[in-house]
Amino acid sequence: MDDKTLVIKILQGDKKTINRFYQTFKPKLLRFIDQKVGARKDAEEILHDTLLSALDSLALFKFKCTLLTWLKVIAKHEIADFYRKKKIKTIVFSRFPFLEKLVDQALGPELALQEKELKAKIAKTFKNLSEGYCQILRLKYMEGLSMAEIASKLGKTVKAVESQLFRARLAFQKEYAKEFKDQENWQILNSFIDKRNLPSE
Repeated sequence: MDDKTLVIKILQGDKKTINRFYQTFKPKLLRFIDQKVGARKDAEEILHDTLLSALDSLALFKFKCTLLTWLKVIAKHEIADFYRKKKIKTIVFSRFPFLEKLVDQALGPELALQEKELKAKIAKTFKNLSEGYCQILRLKYMEGLSMAEIASKLGKTVKAVESQLFRARLAFQKEYAKEFKDQENWQILNSFIDKRNLPSE
């Protein structure tokens, strides 16, 4: 399937094509990201973020380059963003953990209320997902298991787990967007995810 046909079918919501998109570009992008990121766990996280960001922006793809080239550009941005967040967390919160508490106190009850509201929204979103998707999201983002550990727990291959996690994150993203569409909610969600390590969009 050529790039244009692939993009058109994905934009039309064809689930088989979305899965094909993942299976086609996952190994190529993972090799690309692996060359720039030391840890495989980090590379896998960046890979998922890259593919989800690509699906979000797919309507903007103008076919001025190959789809793979475009995906690599997105991957570079995701890698830079990953290291930016990691550096901030390492320098600030790891060396000076008391600062995180001070930041929470400075933001006061308003942030606490936002977090409480967001937890309720995330819980509501989870209720609208299949049990399989909920399970794999919980294992990955709430229990912090690696792909191999999840595969062992579920009796599946790592490849099958990666594919299911990708679809679960995409389903979470779509369901959350359907319920809570405004941009402010997305900004709060992203901030909350960074802090609490919950499923990202």
